Amino acid sequence: MRIVIFGAHGLTGRTLTGQALAAGHEVTAITRRPAEFPVEHARLRVVGADVYDGNAVDAATAGAEAVLSTLGVPFTRKPVSVYSEGIRNITAAMARHGVSRIVAVSSSATYPHHHADGGFLMNRVLQPIVVATIGRSTYADMRIMEEHLRGSGLRWTIVRPSGLFDTPEVSRYRLHENEAPGIFTSRADLAASLLEQLADDRYLRKAVAVTTVEGTPTLWQMMRNEAVKQPGGPRPDRSRTPR
Repeated sequence: MRIVIFGAHGLTGRTLTGQALAAGHEVTAITRRPAEFPVEHARLRVVGADVYDGNAVDAATAGAEAVLSTLGVPFTRKPVSVYSEGIRNITAAMARHGVSRIVAVSSSATYPHHHADGGFLMNRVLQPIVVATIGRSTYADMRIMEEHLRGSGLRWTIVRPSGLFDTPEVSRYRLHENEAPGIFTSRADLAASLLEQLADDRYLRKAVAVTTVEGTPTLWQMMRNEAVKQPGGPRPDRSRTPR
């Protein structure tokens, strides 16, 4: 299948690119910094484009059979529009080129809910604080993105991961319609669940939560690992360094 990945340069996007190539797909990876993209493959095309640029998005989408979006930006108290503006340009390009299938990453915190596995700290302290402060503008824009997809007429699926962490390979994960009991999702499992949707219509025009069920860190381990990772990680891609 010919797949276009928006937000390909981020941690999830690069993992998704590698998995898609390993599965035999032809991949177009979209990034604002194509010269720095770390993956090379005969079936990979790396395209420099900004999702705010409708013409660039249109050109990148031509010839695709499906679109995967892992768009994302770090938390900020400033207004966020990458999810909503990006998805508008992407879906407009898809409509022009007759591409109907899109799978987009959102978040389990977009519509906050009680996590059965979350405990008091997650459900009563951390989630409410993040949603109301540093994540407020991010989740508000994600909700706009989700509503746009629902009204797009396309064959869409929204995938909502929980707290992201890294594993060397895909592990055991579960899918739940709308809300998930778990609080962790490995990026490898998130990428695998995105690809899974291309061959499975169970969650067509639905939101699905994905959670990892084995080898998960503790809440404190995840917070520490993600905090340590950021200073030495890739430079933020204003176009939408994903998740």
